Amino acid sequence: MKFPPAGPSPPPAACFVTTPVQPDDFQSKIERTDRGENGQGPARILIVEDDFLIAMQTEAALTEAGFHVVGTATTAEEAVTLAKEERPFLVVMDIRLASRRDGIDAAGELFRDLNIRCIFATAHDDPHTRKRAEPYAPLGWLAKPYTMASLVALVMDARSSLN
Repeated sequence: MKFPPAGPSPPPAACFVTTPVQPDDFQSKIERTDRGENGQGPARILIVEDDFLIAMQTEAALTEAGFHVVGTATTAEEAVTLAKEERPFLVVMDIRLASRRDGIDAAGELFRDLNIRCIFATAHDDPHTRKRAEPYAPLGWLAKPYTMASLVALVMDARSSLN
């Protein structure tokens, strides 16, 4: 049996894995997010996460739920800079980041300087960590691993409590 001469290999297909987001009644929840904190447009959210896939899943889930993601930061310094530029309504914050400073340090600066509060989405959910974050009035905690549906629900609850 003769095979045709080998040519260049086709490029590999893009592989993108996401966790589906399927809250019970997504449409009614989306209607609650259609206005931001100033009554104009969707609520603006900053994501601070150094794991690329988690950041992408988080952005996709929040966008699908009707929120406006203003950016994604991977370090505390980048988070503070983006928050000063974009003025998000709230921040979804990991604690362990790709920098010397952690998410609690960034949350403290955001709370003190900009009056922006955070939802902590992290694997670091111990009492000592919670105590360090307590002075910055966290809006909630999600222990990793978590579902995107639980993240969206917590963001919606936090938004409701702030309005």
